[in-house]
Amino acid sequence: MLINRCVINIRMRNRKALLCIITLAILLMPVSSFGLSSNELNDGWLEERDGVKILHISGSPYEMGYQYGSLLKNEIKENIRIFLGYLEKNGYPYDRLVEIWNVMKDYLPREYIEEMQGMADGAGLYFDDVAAYNTWPAVFNHLYCCGMSAWGSATSDGRLYHLRSLDWGGGFGLRDAETGKYLRENQILIVRKPKDAYSSICPQFAGDIFAWGGINEKGIAIGETTCLTYDTTFHGISAAFRMRMVLDHASNANEAINIMSSNRTCGWNFVISDGKIPMGYVIEQTANILYVGTWFDPVEKTPPFWEIENVVRRSPMFISPMCAATQKERPFYDPSGLRGFLFFLVGKNPYFVLWSQYKALSNEIDRQWGSLDLNSTMEMLRDVYLGKTDFLFFIMQKFGSFKPFHQWVACPESGDIVISFASKDKMACENPVHYFNLYKLLEEKPP
Repeated sequence: MLINRCVINIRMRNRKALLCIITLAILLMPVSSFGLSSNELNDGWLEERDGVKILHISGSPYEMGYQYGSLLKNEIKENIRIFLGYLEKNGYPYDRLVEIWNVMKDYLPREYIEEMQGMADGAGLYFDDVAAYNTWPAVFNHLYCCGMSAWGSATSDGRLYHLRSLDWGGGFGLRDAETGKYLRENQILIVRKPKDAYSSICPQFAGDIFAWGGINEKGIAIGETTCLTYDTTFHGISAAFRMRMVLDHASNANEAINIMSSNRTCGWNFVISDGKIPMGYVIEQTANILYVGTWFDPVEKTPPFWEIENVVRRSPMFISPMCAATQKERPFYDPSGLRGFLFFLVGKNPYFVLWSQYKALSNEIDRQWGSLDLNSTMEMLRDVYLGKTDFLFFIMQKFGSFKPFHQWVACPESGDIVISFASKDKMACENPVHYFNLYKLLEEKPP
């Protein structure tokens, strides 16, 4: 018994010594071996200005993701719960989302997978949770949003101005069951300074690695409207990730168009602006059909639609007849007029609503053509959404068809952007606007 006790004591002493050695090794080991060093974490910071959360991240893809996840872990977790629950109710349970991710990840550039891993590590989440959340633009389309690019003779100073409204009537009430936080409250303005890519700013929902639009340091701006179509696939890159690719890697319009034209998956419209030329372009696409044009392309004046000199704009429906033929629940090409209204009343033409949006915005552009600038364009957008300019669109607003989560107008050349966000109680068009400049934000240092 004494021998056994001695053996045990010796073993215990050896174990304590071993634990001391391991502890000392851990303390002496560089922090970066386990994650990010304190300096690298300081390269990312979160600030708030007049209620707008601004996230600054920089470095390698993993570093940016880690900073993102660390600084917004609560908001990211809330948004993931919101969307995973919402998508499950709409036919996409968690396991199905992971299956879709496993198909799409083979097409996605490695940098975004690394950024997602960084976010998961920084927020204390499983990678599959972040991946499943970031599939939602690929699986869920909605018939809202609008965009415009105006330049040259259409503006007061010849500069290009890019307009964007992210709308989602049905999603305005989405909230986290655990905290009661609304999805619209978890929006941020993100300032990105990638190590090997271009810097940019864009408004996002916390947890988005992809982008819903924005401007980059090369004077490129992009925004989208989703379009329901039968022509879809998961074998490609979600358009939201391709917009991120544009902001990260496009230095001119041709590069942006090439990125957005490749690896297509489903129905989208895009407005792309190059502030350096200046000129704007539209892209309409499905998995297998592509249209690229600008204001003078004959497609732009296919009745009932019409061209406006040095202006391109889109609502969530195709103008290209080839693309339009693939749209779900579009009984005929022309959604306007008495026939369109009657079909709308019996629930067979949702595109009449989108026509009213296109018409209301276009009429105001026509009226203010030649005088558009940063402030007047934003004011025009807000007036249209508040129903001040078009009675029919006002009625559609009352039915809750168009509820903007955020709205912005930017001058990509100068880096100026004016933006408004929805809040707990108000739509974006009802809330104050905020002014930022990309280049000034990029010069800022951590506090």
